Amino acid sequence: MNKSESKYFNTAKKMDKALISLLEEKSFEYITVSEICKKAGVNRSTFYLHYENTINLLDETVRFLLDDFSSYFSVDAKSITNKFQDSSLDELNFISNEYLLPYLTYIKENKRVFSTVLLHSVSFGFDEIFQRLYQNIFNPILERYNYPIADRQYAMLFYLNGITAIVKEWLKDDCQKTIEEVSQIIYECIFGYESNGC
Repeated sequence: MNKSESKYFNTAKKMDKALISLLEEKSFEYITVSEICKKAGVNRSTFYLHYENTINLLDETVRFLLDDFSSYFSVDAKSITNKFQDSSLDELNFISNEYLLPYLTYIKENKRVFSTVLLHSVSFGFDEIFQRLYQNIFNPILERYNYPIADRQYAMLFYLNGITAIVKEWLKDDCQKTIEEVSQIIYECIFGYESNGC
C-alpha cells in the first residue's frame, strides 16, 4: 500500500469509527455530514472526496465491520461452502467452539460496536446480510439434512434470534460470564442441558 492509499484508508477508517460512535447517540437518519467530520477530525471536502453521502459511508462501515468480524475466524467463507459438499452430516454443525468462540471473542472485544450494530440493525442492513448467509451457508446445510424447504427460514430465524438474545443478555451484563460459559449456554439451549458440550 503506497502513502496516498494508506492516508485514504486511515481517513476512511476514522470516518467509519466516527459514524459508529455517533450511532451510539442517535439514529442514522439524524446524523449529519458535519457531525461525522467533527467526530473524525476531518473537513467536509475530505468527506466528499471519499463519499457522495452518508449512505455511502454507512455501506463502507458495514463492510469494515464485516471484514473485522471475519478476521476472527480461522476459516473463510469459501472453505465453509466447500465443506457442505464433502462433509458428513455430523461435521455440518456450526454450533460448536470452532465457530462460537471466535464469534463471542469478537463481541467481547468490541462490546460497544456490537451493541451499536444490534441497536441499529436496520440501518446496518441485517436483513440483507441474513439473506446472504441464508442462501450461501444455512440453506445448503439444511438441504443436506433434507429439511423441508417451506420451514427452513423459520428454523434459521429461531437459531439466530435465540443466539442473539443470549448475546444481548451477555452484553447487558457487561460480558461478566466467560466466552466459554456463554458458548456452553448457547450449545445447551440448542442441543439440551444433558449434551456433552461444544
